[in-house]
Amino acid sequence: MNLPTPVVEYDLLSPMLIVFGVAILGVLVEAFVSRQRRYAAQLALALVGLVAALVSVVDLALGLQGSVGRTAVMGSVVIDKPALFLQATILLVGVLGIMLIAERQIGADAEGGKGVRGLDAFTPQASAIPGAVAEQLATKAGAIQTEVFPLTMFAVGGMLLFPAADDLLTMFIALEVLSLPLYLLCGLARRRRVLSQEAALKYFLLGAFSSAFFLFGAAMLYGYAGTLDLREIAGVVAAGSGKTSLALMGTGLLLVGVLFKVGAVPFHSWIPDVYQGAPTPITAFMAAATKIAAFGAMLRLFYVALPELRDDWRPVLWAIAILTMVVGTVTAITQTDVKRMLAYSAVAHTGFILTGVIAENEAGLSSTLFYLFAYGFSTVGAFAVVSLVRNANGDEDTAMARWAGLGRRYPVVAVVFSLFLLAFAGIPLTSGFVSKFAVFKAAGEGGAIPLVIVGVLASAVAAYFYVRVIVLMFFTDPPDDAPQVVVPSALSTAVVTVTAAITFALGALPQPLLDLANTANQFLR
Repeated sequence: MNLPTPVVEYDLLSPMLIVFGVAILGVLVEAFVSRQRRYAAQLALALVGLVAALVSVVDLALGLQGSVGRTAVMGSVVIDKPALFLQATILLVGVLGIMLIAERQIGADAEGGKGVRGLDAFTPQASAIPGAVAEQLATKAGAIQTEVFPLTMFAVGGMLLFPAADDLLTMFIALEVLSLPLYLLCGLARRRRVLSQEAALKYFLLGAFSSAFFLFGAAMLYGYAGTLDLREIAGVVAAGSGKTSLALMGTGLLLVGVLFKVGAVPFHSWIPDVYQGAPTPITAFMAAATKIAAFGAMLRLFYVALPELRDDWRPVLWAIAILTMVVGTVTAITQTDVKRMLAYSAVAHTGFILTGVIAENEAGLSSTLFYLFAYGFSTVGAFAVVSLVRNANGDEDTAMARWAGLGRRYPVVAVVFSLFLLAFAGIPLTSGFVSKFAVFKAAGEGGAIPLVIVGVLASAVAAYFYVRVIVLMFFTDPPDDAPQVVVPSALSTAVVTVTAAITFALGALPQPLLDLANTANQFLR
């Protein structure tokens, strides 16, 4: 039997190859570059790699003008407009995430004066402290953890591949490549070691079960269709081979694996613990980028491989979306920790995004893409602000009651955080309003009017716990030992400024991005 000669289209894979190449170079930097130069080398390498990959994505998008997309690596990867839109979004979020991870300034001096550089979530900043003191801090804190940069790059590489995978085996590999670094990154918070390691262990164990379900689902669909290729599976289903129990069981198990990654109920139990225990920069990156990649893979599964089974999977997604919106919203009301409140807010937003997936039309695809872009930037910005609020010991202070009066003492920080909260609530003139309106409109056009009603009611209830934080910051007296907001470095300032500007701009002038999402609303089938 003559087997086809393997062909690798390096130009189509260039964004992923750049990111994985930078990740491997980062590992070599860890091995061969001195500790004093490692931080600057890793930061520069990561930022240059992400920007180069983004330029490559834009070049590929320009090259697709007039065509739906192209396949690569013998059909295991597809480069079409939705994949490129999602890859560009992940890379932009990755740039902001790397900048936030590189933040080194965490505290203020005892007199409340100028910012003092010290230990961040990961490591000491030796360049800002005299040599002897830096050595003492390094001894106290442990080895410098610049390995966060190559780990993050490996995760970004897996995220780029996940929504572009055109067969189930490649999708599973991408799922593992993006997940394994995140398990490690979640456990790197040195100042809350026990909580961080507990979060990492929970995420790893639940993620292992999720991966197993995904793999079993892929095996069952292979048994049904005789292929792992998504478009060929769709052809087998459309040919009338019968909606056998094997196909439906495979679809259900695949759904479990993907729903875990997006954080939908009842597979959301890892989210609050991981969001709270992981270093806040890692939480910011993971909360945004993982959701973008996972929803991209879900869209490809249901819009490309399983559209003919919509009568079977749509009722399940209806129930999960309603449950996710209700549980996320109600549980967020009871939270007393800012990071846990944002975690359950992320659960509720998963339900809102699912309404766009359920629409199962071009409007649903484009509105979901817009929602993921807007939500990603707002999420990174919100956690960036959270990382600036510290107690007298330099630790993050996320107890909600202690944020009382924060707006009186640090009005700029409180106003920016309020902007992100209002975006999450879906208030007009923010990106959240346009996002929710788009997905609800698409769901309504797809015949899911009851789901839209539940979503609108959940949004109204969710506004309560967002506004509660704003009232707490501006209209409540601060405690005696109120936390301080540290003086952010240029990197953190840039992250907060860019995310806030985009959050407002997408609310006031959303049409350019809506048009871009509308041009990317067709998968290669």
